[in-house]
Order: sequence, then C-alpha cells, then structure tokens
Amino acid sequence: MKTTRYKSSSSTAPSRLNQPGRARHSVRAAAPPTNDGAHGVTRPTRATAGRPSGELAKLRARLAEAEETLRAIRTGEVDTVMVAGKEDSQVFTLEGAEHAYRVLIESMNEGALTLTADKMILYANQCFARMVKCPLEQVIGGSFRRFLSAADRAKLRPLMKLALKSGSKIQVQLKVGDGSQMPAQISIRPLAKNGFQHAPTGMVVTDLTEARLNEERLRVLTHRVVQVQEDERRRVALELHDNITQLLCAVLVRSQTLADELSPRDGPSKREAIKLRKMLGQTAEEVERISRNLRPSVLDELGLVAVLRDTGTEFADRTGVSVKLACVQLTVRLAADAELTLYRILQEALKNVEKHARARHVAVRLTQHGVFVQLAINDDGIGFDTDHHQAGQNGKGDLGLLGMRERAAYLGGVLNVKSTPGRGTTIQAQIPLGKRAGIADGIR
Repeated sequence: MKTTRYKSSSSTAPSRLNQPGRARHSVRAAAPPTNDGAHGVTRPTRATAGRPSGELAKLRARLAEAEETLRAIRTGEVDTVMVAGKEDSQVFTLEGAEHAYRVLIESMNEGALTLTADKMILYANQCFARMVKCPLEQVIGGSFRRFLSAADRAKLRPLMKLALKSGSKIQVQLKVGDGSQMPAQISIRPLAKNGFQHAPTGMVVTDLTEARLNEERLRVLTHRVVQVQEDERRRVALELHDNITQLLCAVLVRSQTLADELSPRDGPSKREAIKLRKMLGQTAEEVERISRNLRPSVLDELGLVAVLRDTGTEFADRTGVSVKLACVQLTVRLAADAELTLYRILQEALKNVEKHARARHVAVRLTQHGVFVQLAINDDGIGFDTDHHQAGQNGKGDLGLLGMRERAAYLGGVLNVKSTPGRGTTIQAQIPLGKRAGIADGIR
C-alpha cells in the first residue's frame, strides 16, 4: 500500500488551481514503512517499541499528517494527487475541485470516477462509494480492478483501449464491500491529457439493479399475457373444431344430397349445387387448418416431433416451398410449455419465410446438446440486414422476432438470428431440457 502526505499545492499544482476564495491542497503518494492496510495510516510496529523518543515523535507526526490528509479528502479540499513513480512523480489534477463542478458530480445518482492509465482511482464521488459500500477514503487511491471479477476485467481491458478513441459501454457485476454483487453499466470516456503522458479515463457507473428487476417483472408479465393468449387460442380452437367444423360438415352432406337429387335436366341448378358443395368443403378445410394452427391437438397427444412434421408438411403442400426436417430422438420429453415454445418459434419462422424470404428450400433441425435442446430453421431466401432489422421501421422493431426471443428467454433459453442479404436466414433457438425454476403452472 501507499500512504499519503498532505501538503500545500501552491508551488506544485498548476496555476489554475491557485484561485482566490478557498484554500487549495494536493495529496502526494509515497511508500510507507508500514501501514494498517485499510486507510493507509502508519502504525508503530514491535520494531519501533524500543526506538528513541525522537523517532516516535516523527511517527506520531506522520500519523497526524495522514489523518489530516484523509480529512482533506473527505471534505473535498484536495485538488491534485501526486503519484510517486520509480523515475519521477506525476501530478494529477482532480477536475472535481471547482465548487460548481463538484456540486454537480456529487449530486448525481450515478457513480463518477477518474482513473489513471493503470486503473488507479484518482477521484470518486460519494454515490460510487455508496454503490460499492466502501468508505470514500478506501476507494480513492485504490485500484478499480478490485471491484471487478476476473471475467469482467478481461472484458473491460479491450474496451478501455477502444474508449481512448470514441468511448464505450459495458455491463458488469460490481463486487460490493459486503460480499454481494451489483449489476452495473460502465460508460467510459477519455479525458484531456493536460500535459500528462497518458490521458486519464472518466467513468460513469449506473446501478442496474432496479432495471434488472423491472426487466424480470416485465418478462413475468409478458409470460402471463402469453399464457392468457394461449388459453384463449385453445378455447377458440375447440369451438371451431367442435362446433363450426361440425356444422360445416353437416351442411356439406346436405349440399351433396341436394346435388345428387337434382337430375341432369336441372343442368344449371345441379352445377351450382356441385360448386356450392366444393366451396363448403374448402371452407371446412380452412376452418380446420385455422383451428390446428391455433392449438394443434397432435402436440398434446403425440409430442413435439410429430407436430413439427405435420407443420412442415402442411406448409410445403400449401406454399410449394420444400421443407426438410431432421429430428433426433430426445432422451426425455420436454415440458408442455417448452414444446409449445419451440412449435410457436417454427410457426413464426415459416410465416416469415412465406411473407418475406422468397425461399425455395427450408431445413429444420431438432438436436440435443447435453441438457439443451436446439431448434434451427434455415432458409435460402433473400435474407436481410440484422442490424437494420433490429430497429425495425419507424423504430418499432419486429414483434415476431421479439416474441420468439421472449418466449425462449422466459424458459432460460436464447434465440439467435443470423442473416445476410442474398444468403438466407438462420433462426436458432436453444432451451434447457428441464423446466425453468420459478415457472408456476406452465402453459398446457
């Protein structure tokens, strides 16, 4: 650890610090003989117990100086930090020294930091100290790395280099003083060099705890909406199958009887009766198709593979697009809501192929990778620019892709879309075999 020495900055700090109206100070960092590891305050050791009173007086003076330094940091009287190096020392100016700037930074609801090139914290506001649940004097002068996991440090390293040009953002899990972790977003921007060899870095740290909770609440609400929607689809499908389709079939039989009873002499009437019977047959088939799409009974009775085959066959017969299906034998049958999710993803993907892709061939693969099931739908259509398509027209985005992602995410899975203009599209959904913990009463 380094200890700090408090001194007047009138001779070492830049001239802009010597402004009238308040005292200006700087902090110099130097190597101590021993310290307590927490506050950088020098403490006598056993080796000093038998020293002359003159040396003890010097130690007490250094202790008083360190305590005054900490007081100056707490009260915002420090303008500069002098860091002692192997060859020379560097003086870092704290831009928060000006009263108006400091008031603004300290009133923020976000953490604000200034770091050296080697990630030492030159400045931090009280909000950041509250975030990490550490006293401010333990934050300033320490390394920012100690608040990050090894994985987040590895992610942050290249972004810090990129930030020297344009700035960047990253989401991390901050290690908090009480041992917990806090989700946070870090915005990184380079600051002016002001004559120093390496420009310091400015950071704004945003607490994402409430945002993550809101995301989870929204996901639960979305799932409830989907549940209600699926229940309504099942009800309508049953109504169509049990009532409307049966009535249409009865009318179809009566129209067939009418056509058979008409003699050839009733030429025009007989032809109309035959046309009517044909139209009724087509209507009954269409109602049955709608009922099947709303809630396929084969999904509940025979499972996922059977409904994927039926859906692919029906789509190929209706559109003329070739559908090739390859399915592995799963080790266990998926939960009802997982099967329904994969079926809806295939249904939405084929709808997009029919409306937009202009494809001639579609390949559907159902595979198992360890404890995950993966459904991949690939077409040879015109493709699209995924970056532009994410935003969607008028900023509304694509609700079909969004719905697929939300369905997969709620089950603890992911959905990825890969597409290149002129080279087709691949939609890949991966969800765990087991039912996601926390889901009560899945969709049946």
